[in-house]
Amino acid sequence: MGADDKIRNTGEKLAGKAKEATGKLTDNQKLEAEGKMDQAKSDVKQAGEKVKDAFKKD
Repeated sequence: MGADDKIRNTGEKLAGKAKEATGKLTDNQKLEAEGKMDQAKSDVKQAGEKVKDAFKKD
């Protein structure tokens, strides 16, 4: 996983957490759900990058 990919994925995850927190504070369920979805997307991307890295090492 490239450093820029890690930074981008971490940024997406943090943005998702912020969006989720804002949704909770404002009682906006749609915004909260979007934040959770953004976090999940970031997690999937990170997992995919780790799989690619594992195959590159062999």
